[in-house]
Amino acid sequence: MSRIITLLAGWLLDLLIGDPAWLPHPVVGFGKLIAAGEKHWNKGKNRRLKGALLTILLVVGTFALTLFLLGALRYLGEKAGLGHWLEWIVKAVLIFFCLAGTTLIREVREVFRAVDRSLEEGRTQVARIVGRDTSELSAQEIRTAALETLAENLNDGVIAPLFWFALLGVPGMMAYKMINTLDSMIGYRNERYLDFGRFAARLDDVAGWIPARLTAFLMLLVGGKLGKIGWVHKNGQLHLSPNSGHPEAALAAILDCRFGGPHNYFGEEVWKPYIGTNDRLLTTADMQRAVRINRLAETVMVLLVILILFLSNTL
Repeated sequence: MSRIITLLAGWLLDLLIGDPAWLPHPVVGFGKLIAAGEKHWNKGKNRRLKGALLTILLVVGTFALTLFLLGALRYLGEKAGLGHWLEWIVKAVLIFFCLAGTTLIREVREVFRAVDRSLEEGRTQVARIVGRDTSELSAQEIRTAALETLAENLNDGVIAPLFWFALLGVPGMMAYKMINTLDSMIGYRNERYLDFGRFAARLDDVAGWIPARLTAFLMLLVGGKLGKIGWVHKNGQLHLSPNSGHPEAALAAILDCRFGGPHNYFGEEVWKPYIGTNDRLLTTADMQRAVRINRLAETVMVLLVILILFLSNTL
């Protein structure tokens, strides 16, 4: 029952406050470790091996350190006569840090508000949540990029962390966040990262494979579009990523719109296959509907994890 309570506490914290800018975040620390490792190891020979070693060290280290921290807090709490309260509080806080649903929705809303004010504001705002060059995006491309990110990061920032929490507890959740952060920093297919980040990118693909498809299913379920599951599976496979395409395809099916097309990463144009055929203009109403889908899918996933935890305690 403690896992259920800490899950609910962490999830409610994310719903209420998201990720305030003033609050130190573990992912920032992850980023600094990755940047330091990349600076020292991404040079010379054997870059692929060096990148794999860095990835393994950081992921295994994150899992082991989290496990050790929670064990130490359990021991200290029992010694101090506090029971498991110290451990539970820290677990709830770490779960809160691993969930990014509220922050993502807040950022996507701001993108739509900004682009309604001016094209330049929209480009600046969307640059906060995408890795591509946004300096020449049209208003339609800005809205498309925001909704693609909303769908993709429902998996990366909510469903996948919850999946790994159900499987391996808070240490597994934290290890997944490290994997995802590694991929977002060094998992690019360009000259600098192609070899060094290859293992991190593949590990992220593996860690997110089941959650991405579960995300798409949940989106279709809450969106009343389960009849589109075959279409989503077919179109999701068109994406360059083995995972990102599935949530994007699910949202494209729900909104009856089109994602994909040309993207500029680090000065290189990358064509992503189109997902969907209806190249219509996206509106604020589409964003609001997509946000509702995200929230409903997230809630169903939390309830599903609670059911799994409850059954595991009773069987």
